[in-house]
Amino acid sequence: MKLNDIRDNSGARKSRIRIGRGIGSGKGKTGGRGQKGQKSRSGVAIKGFEGGQMPLHMRLPKRGFNNPFGKDYAEVNIGMVQKFIDAKKLDGKNVVDHEALKAAGLARGGKDGVRLLGKGEIKAKVSFKVAGASKGAIEAVEKAGGKVEVIAADKPEHEKKAARAEANKAAKAK
Repeated sequence: MKLNDIRDNSGARKSRIRIGRGIGSGKGKTGGRGQKGQKSRSGVAIKGFEGGQMPLHMRLPKRGFNNPFGKDYAEVNIGMVQKFIDAKKLDGKNVVDHEALKAAGLARGGKDGVRLLGKGEIKAKVSFKVAGASKGAIEAVEKAGGKVEVIAADKPEHEKKAARAEANKAAKAK
């Protein structure tokens, strides 16, 4: 037997059926799409429709909830900060805050500020000004000779409104 004697099994390679090429082909006229309607037109696929079977997004249970008062922090590990300082993308001599981390491309998003986490090592003496920090991160930074200042985040909107209402009541009482 030689390589040129080898052939596929019969039926292993089926030629594709050319649809919509005349009624003599057996797949002409409507081309297997039935009669009129949305599904017979081109460019239409009903998203998530599984042919009458219960769709996956309805078979799976709902999970969790959206906390309207949840904080959105950009989480940054001290090991990554050290990498960026070594690569001279971040200046460790100035105070490192949310703006500095964002400019370096280290903190993305985080509308409520940056939270410093303790993964990795830090050798540089760096001063941080962040919205939150883990105990491990604070210990590691202070061990390297730096300091971490945790800024108090703004009060939630509903607390601000309550404080304003109380101030207005006090002003009217006078």
